[in-house]
Amino acid sequence: MGLRFFLIEDDPVVRKMLEKLIDESELGEVVGCAEDGLHVRAADLLHVDVVLIDLLMPGRDGIQTIKALREEGFAGTFIMISQVENKEMIGQAYLHGIDTYIQKPINRYEVLSVLKRVADHMSAVRSLESIRQVLKGFETQTADAAVSKPSAIEQQAQQLLLLLGVAGEAGSADVLLVVRWLAEQEAKGLPVRELPPLKELYAGLVQREYGLSPTETAKEARAMEQRIRRLVLQAFTHLASLGLTDYTNPTFEHFAPRLFDFGDIRRRMKELERGQAETECRMNVRKFLTAFFLELKRV
Repeated sequence: MGLRFFLIEDDPVVRKMLEKLIDESELGEVVGCAEDGLHVRAADLLHVDVVLIDLLMPGRDGIQTIKALREEGFAGTFIMISQVENKEMIGQAYLHGIDTYIQKPINRYEVLSVLKRVADHMSAVRSLESIRQVLKGFETQTADAAVSKPSAIEQQAQQLLLLLGVAGEAGSADVLLVVRWLAEQEAKGLPVRELPPLKELYAGLVQREYGLSPTETAKEARAMEQRIRRLVLQAFTHLASLGLTDYTNPTFEHFAPRLFDFGDIRRRMKELERGQAETECRMNVRKFLTAFFLELKRV
């Protein structure tokens, strides 16, 4: 089922362009538009999945609009669109609930890439939730509520995925499963730095979450491995891109040497500088998952 989009953008040319791109992408449909955020209410977005919103608008800017809509109960996804490059303002937008950011002027391929990532992420989350509901259907209502409610460390993990620019990746749901498992291991007093072989870990998580047959478990574990590897690669490239743009970027300075080998980060920066899309660096997924969890413990 396609996504339902709502556009809040004061430039009619940009609105028209976004409508055309969404229609051509076959990811969904635009069900409503507004030229500012002043008159948009959560009640207008009852069946909306994704809101694309400009940062700077007359009347009420994007951050104020997002804050107001969140307070009114809108729980959908926000994608910010703006030509503003002020890192503080963009950071404020993330803090107030945007899921990702598109830079103006609008680039067709960037927009389609972002929409595809968001759609894949939402599809993965919905599928996971549906499977959980089926598997937990015989438990008590209280137990169901406890399982479905994200833990504090899972919420922190989602925020960190946003900082790393991969919250829209399908593998983000898989990383949250790994984080939950690591938290459980730590609660049992087991060392979290000693991950089992990743193939065994993925198979165990799939079996626990989905209760599939051995053949289906093996197939889904391979899919999980691929999704997580793609996510790690995207985070790696995102940090290298931040460092290439601004070597003093706080996200780059803090996370690049902790989540990855810094020599690899520097090599990736040189690859990006040469316009090389594919990297020759090898991804240490085990190190990333362990370091990712340990970073959450620092919060």
